[in-house]
Amino acid sequence: MIFYPNAKINIGLNIVEKRKDGYHNLETIFYPIPLLDALEIKELDNEKPESGYQLKVSGDVPEGTPDDNLVVKAYKLIQDHYELPPLNIFLYKHIPTGAGLGGGSADASFTIRLLNEKFKLGMNDEKMEQYAARLGADCPFFIKNKPVFATGIGNVFTPIDLSLKGYYILLVKPEVFISTRDAYALVHPQPSATPLPELVKKPLQEWKDCIGNDFERSVFAKYPEIAAIKDKLYDIGALYASMSGSGSAVYGIFDKQVEHAEEIFSGYFCRQRGLE
Repeated sequence: MIFYPNAKINIGLNIVEKRKDGYHNLETIFYPIPLLDALEIKELDNEKPESGYQLKVSGDVPEGTPDDNLVVKAYKLIQDHYELPPLNIFLYKHIPTGAGLGGGSADASFTIRLLNEKFKLGMNDEKMEQYAARLGADCPFFIKNKPVFATGIGNVFTPIDLSLKGYYILLVKPEVFISTRDAYALVHPQPSATPLPELVKKPLQEWKDCIGNDFERSVFAKYPEIAAIKDKLYDIGALYASMSGSGSAVYGIFDKQVEHAEEIFSGYFCRQRGLE
């Protein structure tokens, strides 16, 4: 059985206050996009490793040991509550890591969904979301995988009526790693003047004047290369462009396909997809 975990983008990202526990409350919109990893799980017939699993990762392989991988953490979490056989797990990584696109979170949640379906565990969406929440604040988003207005630390979701079907997204990521902790340290929290769900009702071409990402100011100051990518996306016709999350990926939304996009952004991770 094969599932295809997808990425997400942040449309707007407002850091509204610092909490007493050291985290930050934020407001953002999560929107799923068709940039996909591939996840396959097979039962191990003969070998029974002590860990209960074998993991093979290919493609854009993230750093760390298998135990660090969120797919394995999701498997172990479900294994603690349901009887699962030894598994051979295959993960092909296409969503870049450290990009603000939620690739690891998607892999974790799709693992829960795949295990639930393959082994008929009988979990409903709410139950799967509860398990996913233990793996990361944004992980539960990928259970229902529909646009939401996210608040709290990015873990409180309100469904939102938003469709970008018919538009195209162009994703560009430089070889830059941004520490999320450092990104938060340079942000000055403040309440947002107008709720994002109201702002996204405006025509898409007006978003650039009213919807922003609070991380951009400090990140662009430290990494002007990322700011230049955003400027270039507007130069070639983006209706709206933004860094996703705390970066380092930047996306542009267009009303038509961009010709020669990979040549324009030569040397960068660059992917173009139609939105649904």
